[in-house]
Amino acid sequence: MYALELHRLRSDELRRTAEEDRLAREVLRSRRAARRAGDGAPAAESHTDGPRRHRLPRTA
Repeated sequence: MYALELHRLRSDELRRTAEEDRLAREVLRSRRAARRAGDGAPAAESHTDGPRRHRLPRTA
């Protein structure tokens, strides 16, 4: 009985971790889809419009 109970506990734990992994993949997939769709969210836009860094003059 003890081995059977350990097997059930381990099986339940594996199912929980698998479900958590599936949810994490789904979140990543939806974030990528939102980024590709270009919803206009500030976090999804690139930061190329900002001021450029001034370079130091070259020495001789």
